[in-house]
Amino acid sequence: MLEISSKPVSPKRAFLIGLKEPEKDEKDVLILLDELEDLVKTVGMGVASKQLIKIREKNAKYLMGSGKAQEIADLVQEEKFEIVVFDDELSPGQQRNWEQLLKIPVIDRQEVILDIFAKRAHTREAVLQVELARQEYYLPRLKRAWTHLERQRGGGAMQRGVGEKQLEMDQRMVRDRIASLKRELKEVVQHRAVQRQRRMKIPLPTAAIVGYTNAGKSSLLNKLTGAKVFVEDKLFATLDPTTRRLELPNGQVLLITDTVGFVRKLPHRLVEAFKATLEEAVVADFLIHVVDVSSPDLEHHMETTMQVMKELGAKNKQVITVFNKIDLSKDGFAHSFLKGRYPNSCAISVKTGNGISQLLELMEAQLEEGIELLDLLIPYDRYDLIDELHQMGAVKKEKPEEQGIVIFGAIPKRFVSKVQEFKIVGD
Repeated sequence: MLEISSKPVSPKRAFLIGLKEPEKDEKDVLILLDELEDLVKTVGMGVASKQLIKIREKNAKYLMGSGKAQEIADLVQEEKFEIVVFDDELSPGQQRNWEQLLKIPVIDRQEVILDIFAKRAHTREAVLQVELARQEYYLPRLKRAWTHLERQRGGGAMQRGVGEKQLEMDQRMVRDRIASLKRELKEVVQHRAVQRQRRMKIPLPTAAIVGYTNAGKSSLLNKLTGAKVFVEDKLFATLDPTTRRLELPNGQVLLITDTVGFVRKLPHRLVEAFKATLEEAVVADFLIHVVDVSSPDLEHHMETTMQVMKELGAKNKQVITVFNKIDLSKDGFAHSFLKGRYPNSCAISVKTGNGISQLLELMEAQLEEGIELLDLLIPYDRYDLIDELHQMGAVKKEKPEEQGIVIFGAIPKRFVSKVQEFKIVGD
């Protein structure tokens, strides 16, 4: 099948364009343009220049007027740019129009993010999800790939050119591939659900680390659990969820999952595609929302994360807000202000370890809301229950008696029904 994208592997002279409409804040558009630069560099391109263009309203053909589009074309030729990247989403038709005008590849933020995800996916589920998103993105753009073929127009309606026939074949192949990916993904998701059910048989409480990309989520998981999750100072350094076991200072045990990071203007098809991966956040007992406190755009980052959580059905989850990277932000007043605004929060530095003990205390307090303090007398022939209680860190004290083991425990509420019959009733 024809390769859909014809852009160079790693263009060194990318030209980035952000559009400012009257209702948009110029500072906000510039921040997003800076973020696009980070995304483009992450995918391996070099950025030669970037420009904010003010428009009154979006034009159907080029997103901007034809005069301004020609100015861009002249600049591209003069500066010998190799690729143009729009921060705004381009329709398939607009993308074709720009490439016909500029004679070089033209892409948008969506395609950049899809390329990053394709490079960073490793598990079978993530690979399938990314490929599905890419195929759905490229399907309406296949016509763009065949514009170089000569269309042969004959006298009869059935006499169509080679390009048209090949386009139909490619579209059919992509649709078949999309259907196949959906079937494969359904099987993988079912397998993942079975694994989750097995894990839930030992009802350990769970937490999911969420947040904007590059906020330090994987670094936090590594710091707390000694995991060796890949960490890099790049956007979307890790895509695949990783779950690790953490024993808190008070002996309670918690399962923590690191999830994919978010970004503003995240393609909706990726939110849909990654719902299965992000289910870990939906089923978690609470969320750990990691925020880069050194970012000048942290408010928007927080809004983006919580908006995605809302879309996933996790908006009512209890949240511990973690303001990370205080070693990069020396503004103590700002830290205090944020902690006051978000009471269930703490300021930390994963790099230095500062504030980690306070985070652990918040996690312990969060878990205490979901436990019940019970005294139990469990007979010796039910040592399976005693073993489960130990695995979840629920046993505070125990002593052997003639009739069984007396346990003083902090029992997760979802497990109480299993030990209710062994509860010691006071006089």
